Amino acid sequence: MSTSNTTQDHDTIREWAEARDGHPAMVETKGEGGILRIDFGEPEEGLTRISWDEFFEIFDENGLHFLYQDETAGGDTSRFNKFVSEGK
Repeated sequence: MSTSNTTQDHDTIREWAEARDGHPAMVETKGEGGILRIDFGEPEEGLTRISWDEFFEIFDENGLHFLYQDETAGGDTSRFNKFVSEGK
């Protein structure tokens, strides 16, 4: 069985992402701001890499939490993650 964790700790998020070759990124939107993502390996089309400082500024301004999984049910390293609003 796999378990998920939730955090707002910047160091935990950065260490988790970088251990999986992840980089902070944003999906550009037509409105103000963008949608945060962790991009793994080669940059995905439609994502713009941003600095960790910019990433965490957006993260904090929106009161987000980082939901993530360390391992899959089979014991492999997991890349599962998503951003959730407070109270969700």
